[in-house]
This record gives sequence, structure tokens and C-alpha cells, in this order.
Amino acid sequence: MEAQKSPWLPALAVLGSVTSLCIGTSFAKKLFPLVGAEGTSALRVGFSALVLLLFWRPWRWPLSRRDAGFVIRYGLTLGVMNLLFYMALRTIPFGLAVAIEFSGPLAVAMLSSRRAVDFVWLASAITGLVMLLPIGQQSTLDPTGVMFALGAAVCWALYILFGKQAGHLHAGHSVSLGLVAASLVVVPFGVAHAGASLLNPGILAAGVGIAIVSSAIPMSLEMMALKRLPSQTFGIMVSLEPAVASLLAMLLLGEHLTGHQWLAIGFIVLASIGSTITARRARPEAVELAG
Repeated sequence: MEAQKSPWLPALAVLGSVTSLCIGTSFAKKLFPLVGAEGTSALRVGFSALVLLLFWRPWRWPLSRRDAGFVIRYGLTLGVMNLLFYMALRTIPFGLAVAIEFSGPLAVAMLSSRRAVDFVWLASAITGLVMLLPIGQQSTLDPTGVMFALGAAVCWALYILFGKQAGHLHAGHSVSLGLVAASLVVVPFGVAHAGASLLNPGILAAGVGIAIVSSAIPMSLEMMALKRLPSQTFGIMVSLEPAVASLLAMLLLGEHLTGHQWLAIGFIVLASIGSTITARRARPEAVELAG
């Protein structure tokens, strides 16, 4: 009952996940000139799988064939999403790539909404994202990069749905096994592109750090949140990520935003705060669906 009355713990888990992910991704971009987007993605996902396997030891828990199917779908989708997003980052800015990718979870939020107030927060998030995108302006965005980001958006929507299906499992169980499945997708691409460069000690050390900060920690926190938040609330809450990504990009990469872009971020923050507050009422529905 106490967990049902407090949406703040899963909300903080989502915020922690977003912050850690953005920090790790900002540093990951610095490896692109050395091992490419494919190699960086392989390091991130591969080492994340190893770290979580050692930490959670998922073989301790039984896994039914049905649950194994949920975890495999969740993991394969996660792997494709990571690879496509990193491919997008090669040619389009971090903040814009995140904004485009958010069409996925926002679509989940729209399709799963049940109450009028959910559409208020969704409208606010969409307004912010539209303002962030260079719609109606002269744009130099690379079409291929945009297509990669849109592909990642589709995978993100599926990731939310598949993650919810596996939400009844222990978070460490599903995340660690899911990342093993994800590595089966990503690592072969990284090895094919970067080859022996991936074995450089400095690159390996950087890969471990990026894996922990941008994948292992965020994925664990997200699975905890998915067990306690309805899909539409989770989808809207994580729309804070473009704001966090833009702020961290300014601090870590020197990317400064215009007033127009900060106003757009304000709409996204409003949507996130609103969805957190109203999650209290939606919580009983989430428990029923999970059962």
C-alpha cells in the first residue's frame, strides 16, 4: 500500500536514469573518431551486459519459457535501439536526436492514455518537442541521421511495451539477461566496423565507464520504474531527457541553446512534472495491469 501511495520513488528512478544516460552518451561521442558509432555502441552494450551479469547473477532465478520470450524481445529491441541512436549521433546533434527519438514513447503515451489530464501533459510535451525541432526553418539536418533517429524511436516504443511485459520479473534479472540479448545484435556490428581497435586498453577502460554510466545504471532504474508506473506516465516522464541532454551538452560539450529552445524545454519539464503529480491517481490501474 505504501508503494501505491507514493509515485515519487519510481519518478526519481526515471530522473536518475535520464541523467546518467545523458552523461554517459555525452562522453561516448568522444569515442566516435576512434572506433565509430558502431564500435562505441558495442562497447557500451557489451560491457553493460558483463557488468550486470556479474552484479545480479541472473542464473539464480528461474525463468519460464514465456518470460524468456519477453526478455529476449525486450533485449533485442534494446540492442537495435542503441545501435540506431548512435548511428544517428554521427551526423545530427545530441539534443535533436533525442527529441526525434521521443516520438516513440510519446506515441505509446497517446495510445495508452485513459484520462483527459494525460492529454494535457502530452500536449505540453509535444509542443516542446516541436519547438526543439527545426520545423519550418532552413535545416541542415542530415536525412540519414534523422531516419536512424526515427528508427530508434520505433524501437523505444517497443522497448517500453516489451519492458512492461517483463516488469513482473526482478529488475536485475530482466535487465541483465536483456542486455545479453542486446549485445548479440550490437557487438557483431562493432567488431565488423572497428576490429582490433576495440582491444586498445584505453578504449576498453573508457568503454567500461560508459557502459556503467550510460547503460547499466539507467536500464536498472528504468525497469524499477516500469514496474510501478503506467506506460503513458513513464512515456511522458522520460520526455525530460531532451532537457537534461541539452543542459549536459552545454556543460560538457559547450553546446549553448537559444531562448526559444529553453522555452521548448520548459514545456517538456511541465509535462514531466504534471505526469509525476497525476501518477498517484493512475497507480492503482498500473497494479491491476501488472497482475
